[in-house]
Amino acid sequence: MDAAVLTTFIVYLIGMLGIGIAAYKLTSNLSDYVLGGRRLGPGVAALSAGASDMSSWLLLGLPGAVYASGGMNQIWLAVGLTIGAYLNWQFVAGRLRTYTEVANDSITIPDFLENRFKDTSKSLRVISALVILLFFTFYTSSGMVGGALLFESSFGLSYQTALWIGAIVIISYTFLGGFLAVSWTDFIQGILMFLALIVVPIVAVSKLGGWSDTVNAVGDIDPTYLDAFTGMTGIGIISLLAWGLGYFGQPHILTRFMALRSVKDVPKARLVGMAWMVFGLFGAVFTGFAGIAYFADSPLPNGEQVFIIFTDVLFNPWVSGILLAAILAAIMSTIDSQLLVSSSAVAEDFYKAILKKDATEKELVWVGRISVGVIALIAILLAMNPESSVLDLVSYAWAGFGAAFGPVIILSLFWKRMNRWGALAGMVTGAITVVVWKILSTDKLNEAGEVIKEAVIPFSLYEIVPGFIIATIAICVVSLATEAPSQEIQDEFEKARG
Repeated sequence: MDAAVLTTFIVYLIGMLGIGIAAYKLTSNLSDYVLGGRRLGPGVAALSAGASDMSSWLLLGLPGAVYASGGMNQIWLAVGLTIGAYLNWQFVAGRLRTYTEVANDSITIPDFLENRFKDTSKSLRVISALVILLFFTFYTSSGMVGGALLFESSFGLSYQTALWIGAIVIISYTFLGGFLAVSWTDFIQGILMFLALIVVPIVAVSKLGGWSDTVNAVGDIDPTYLDAFTGMTGIGIISLLAWGLGYFGQPHILTRFMALRSVKDVPKARLVGMAWMVFGLFGAVFTGFAGIAYFADSPLPNGEQVFIIFTDVLFNPWVSGILLAAILAAIMSTIDSQLLVSSSAVAEDFYKAILKKDATEKELVWVGRISVGVIALIAILLAMNPESSVLDLVSYAWAGFGAAFGPVIILSLFWKRMNRWGALAGMVTGAITVVVWKILSTDKLNEAGEVIKEAVIPFSLYEIVPGFIIATIAICVVSLATEAPSQEIQDEFEKARG
């Protein structure tokens, strides 16, 4: 274990805990804990949204996918995400920020859906909160796997020990500081991630003799690696591009829009967020691409460690420590946001709305904090398998949120005729379609990894595609087949639009 790397890690972790303690002193009620009192500036909101979005898969999963697949065919994923993120900032951010304030100052997504449709039955709130808890458990688990891989590779720890160390730090500052701690740490972590994804591919390509030499080296290994269409079918390209659909339904990203101090900050936040994202995504792609050439003579057993190995072989220990801290930043920035949204679902959407309507603000904050610990523990137990793939876990949760919430959020903001029955139908059909499609399109394997039963669905279409389409159809059909929203709901819609 290198002393310089260890020192860098310790300083970084102490800094994150310090932010948590500072934010603890500024957190006095549930709105502060889950939404920061709606006072995020555009820069913090943009980098916080980006950092909480990208997680460990940006520095581990995506470079690993490019490295393992043999080239540029994974670039479709980066293109799809870029388009989806831009459309989300362009069309959803401002309107959601306005509508959540108009709709009884809603502070969570379930809260907004209940207030948007005046649902006195609590069914919208409960079902949406259950969807959040279900899919965020898988999402958080993916981050735990990424953190364990990092500590395991960097310090020679066992996978299980590494898993617990990473989890304890993240839980600590999220438990203490809530949304403000998460947003401030995400801002710093976003900067670290950005710098790492610029520096590593540039240095790697330089070591290989420049971009032309890198391309030639990869081409010498296999010319098809240079073709973005290699090994891709129409369904494969659609599946990668469809990752962009997920943005419209990610609660940890949508809450950043809700927390902006003003809708006037959206254009500046969009510019900062998209610039960060484009450089980050393509930096990750080029890291994996350079890895194909750099490690040609000694292939890596686990492609998802290509970024980690690069930091070790290309830089001195102090710089390596900072770059490894960027990976930890990516992991922490997503897990903390997911834990916070999940805990807010427990505190606001179950405890306050159903169990104890007269709960005090202090009581709700502590319910949220306790929920952070419980949800994290479940995610840790799911992450106990060291063979878990970061990208696989993320893709499942991403699809679940995208299909369950994406169509509901978009149509609730833009279609006045939508009613609560349509929203319920969309959420339920979106979530169920993702789960069922995933099961039916996955081969059943034995312990040796051999196929013992082929998938019912014979082609590999990313489950977010059918989920998003079926949920959209369900919302439209059910809304039109049932009674129109009340005049009060329609008037509020016009007020939010105005």
